[in-house]
Amino acid sequence: MAIFLTKDSKVLVQGMTGAEGARHTARMLAAGTEIVAGVTPGKGGRSVDFGERALPVFGSVAEATAATGAEVSVVFVPPRFTRDAVEEAVDAGVALCVVITEGVPVHDTIRFVARARASGTTRIIGPNCPGLISPGQSSAGIIPADITTAGRIGLVSKSGTLTYQLMYELRDVGFSTAVGIGGDPVIGTTHIDALEAFQADPGTEAIVMIGEIGGDAEERAAAYIEEHVTKPVVAYVAGFTAPEGKTMGHAGAIVSGSAGTAQAKKEALEKVGVRVGKTPSETARLMRALLGGSGRGGV
Repeated sequence: MAIFLTKDSKVLVQGMTGAEGARHTARMLAAGTEIVAGVTPGKGGRSVDFGERALPVFGSVAEATAATGAEVSVVFVPPRFTRDAVEEAVDAGVALCVVITEGVPVHDTIRFVARARASGTTRIIGPNCPGLISPGQSSAGIIPADITTAGRIGLVSKSGTLTYQLMYELRDVGFSTAVGIGGDPVIGTTHIDALEAFQADPGTEAIVMIGEIGGDAEERAAAYIEEHVTKPVVAYVAGFTAPEGKTMGHAGAIVSGSAGTAQAKKEALEKVGVRVGKTPSETARLMRALLGGSGRGGV
């Protein structure tokens, strides 16, 4: 089983004719993703060859979904065009819109996230995220498909790089789905959204949650875990040595006074029974211990 993305998901790529869109479309196809179309305004009617496959290009998301039945969109467009691209996907009724683009203005994100939520149809993942992967089934984004295996752990992370590291370190156990939610101050899918989905997924036995300094998302996730999550959770929080007042990597990764510190997040999680690793490798060992030291196996 998996969350948000399965082998049956039909995916379109907004920006497929650009360099990044084309490169990652090829990688997603290699991972088994059912990509059915690309969308680039002004280039409708063309096709792009990916080995033995020629994918059609449409001028709008509405045309692409009507012709192919796509319900997932992956967005590879420059920041200044991202709001229009996402809102177009929302208006076309796409169920899942994965926004890879970094550097999207926060006021644009606020608007398109609000539009998606008001639609009652579209879930946004990102922006500024690596996307998500259900190993052995489908990949929507830029997460490497060859670093892990299908299995029984669910992963939700703000950090793309740490997503990759934990997937690799726990490749002997494998993952149902790994979701990179992004590190911007405003995002479409939160830790809590993913925790809720993993809790409901019969194919997920345990959950890894990766957070970082800044904001209170991890503290709110801890409160949610206490009330709603019965599956074992381990966590890692990046940023214990971050200086106060300085943005570290992600736009949302900033400590202000005593708020948003890694220590505060660690304490909030441990208070509700979540074991928190000091390093990614220790986090992997904690998860392995929770699963009884076992390696790969079915759910």
